[in-house]
Amino acid sequence: MGQLFLLTAIGSLIMTLLLVPLSKKLRNKELSTKSVVVGAVIVFIVSFISVFLTVYISKIDLSWTIFLYVLPVIAIFGAIIAVGTEQKIKSFIVLVGIIGIGYLVSAPFLNANDKYKSADMQEKTEIAPFEETKTPASVPPQFVKNKMKKAFGQVPNTSYYELGNLQIQKVNGEYVYIAPVEFSGFFKWFNGKTTPGYFTMSATDSSDNPKFIKEEMSYIPSAFLNKNLERHIRLQYPTLIFYGDTQLEIDEEGKPFYIRSYGEFISARNGFDVRGIILVDAKTGDTEKLALADVPAFIDGAVSPETVSLQNSYYGNYVHGFWNSLVGKKDVKIPSDEGTEENVSPVFMEDGDMYYFTDFTSPKEGVDSMLGYALTHARTGQATYYTGNLEESYMDSQGALDIIEKKFVEKEWDGEMPILYNFYGEASWLTAVLDANGFLQNYFIVSAANPEISAFGTTPNEALKLYKTALNRGSSTVNGSSSAEEAKATVEIVRVYKERVGDFTIVSFLTTTGENFIVSSEIAPFVIYLQAGDKATITYAKTGEDFQPVKALIIDGL
Repeated sequence: MGQLFLLTAIGSLIMTLLLVPLSKKLRNKELSTKSVVVGAVIVFIVSFISVFLTVYISKIDLSWTIFLYVLPVIAIFGAIIAVGTEQKIKSFIVLVGIIGIGYLVSAPFLNANDKYKSADMQEKTEIAPFEETKTPASVPPQFVKNKMKKAFGQVPNTSYYELGNLQIQKVNGEYVYIAPVEFSGFFKWFNGKTTPGYFTMSATDSSDNPKFIKEEMSYIPSAFLNKNLERHIRLQYPTLIFYGDTQLEIDEEGKPFYIRSYGEFISARNGFDVRGIILVDAKTGDTEKLALADVPAFIDGAVSPETVSLQNSYYGNYVHGFWNSLVGKKDVKIPSDEGTEENVSPVFMEDGDMYYFTDFTSPKEGVDSMLGYALTHARTGQATYYTGNLEESYMDSQGALDIIEKKFVEKEWDGEMPILYNFYGEASWLTAVLDANGFLQNYFIVSAANPEISAFGTTPNEALKLYKTALNRGSSTVNGSSSAEEAKATVEIVRVYKERVGDFTIVSFLTTTGENFIVSSEIAPFVIYLQAGDKATITYAKTGEDFQPVKALIIDGL
């Protein structure tokens, strides 16, 4: 807090010099030295208290640019009181202050190119194919929040508390949601002083039940006075620029910490470019300032979702500057607002790291075609923009939600948290489907390029299995760029199951090795003649699933 007192003192001294007539001359009389000194002391004390209370209550930063707003106002009063040379000097300071305010106000019109550069993204065509044997972290947060509220009876002195904001995280290799227990008001905080812990629940298994973890926390968002988390951080770092809310993160032993992203203005007091985090021990209040490169391994979301949403806006809107974002809108792409956290959705990808997903659409109304999508690394802030297959038109997230709404119109079910994956080489939307009460009903997968191809199941893996069959039925196939290894084998058939679907036949067969395979007659037309006892040479994807997709099949002797 020493830095805060020093900056407050410096600001108060400047205000005192501007307000007090140092020449001791007024318009109609001359002041004594004692009067000037007493007046200066009073002005300094009042200014010091005013600045300190402003920072304490509003939690605003004390970056030097903040003083540009008050400089001309204070200088005007000082110029009115002063006479002669002192009046001219203070009038000049008024002019400088007005120019400074003009600089602050004009920044959004002048720094659009800098904003775009700060949000620069590497461009690629498609994300890597999803590993078929894994389960995506796809349990929607609204469903998790409902289950946690129903489990709130596990919390001691329940009437004191309420459920805080959800945060997804990887802990000991498992994807989980965590949510702190927060105070429900000032008097509850005054009586309770600390909260008893937080909830955790699987982000991949919807049948999991919330668990309450006892970990005492004192410095939290819902606390008051010096124990209020944001105020505690501001008092330690009065000049830092923050963007986004504080977020709870737990280490591998379950110890809770809060983090908040800090950075720099793009120019003046406008725009934001993330630089690191402030790490706070939720129990002791110990704080540490860390650059992004030095963030501990247990922290997944070092870059706040608000920051990522802002960067997406810069990248989508300012490709050709500020005015083009308003008029003409050449190459402008609008980030989706369908994300679960500040218009972005946190997802864990193949490398085990967390990313924020956002799809971009056209600024033209009534168009649900996706122009591309972005994944931003939640620890480093590095972003990649995926154009998708330029020869195909991809449906955006809103289009996927519209399909779900029409699919379950009678039941009044809605989709939540649409995420684009590469399933079996096909760009596909995976969306959780919830009923009117917020309870999870199923998972819906639909092709982004071919919306007529879709499937749903009670679990993501069941939906994936049915989706694979749906791809075989339609014009798309599973012989795309799947991440599974391609293998070739000669097998002997033990059992065969055939199902006529539309214009094609889906054939599932069991081999003497105990492995199961699935293939469509669209891929291998002669598979309709397959029967038990046959030998066949197959090329297939070693996905490790119960039914592995066949890419080519030749029946021996046929």
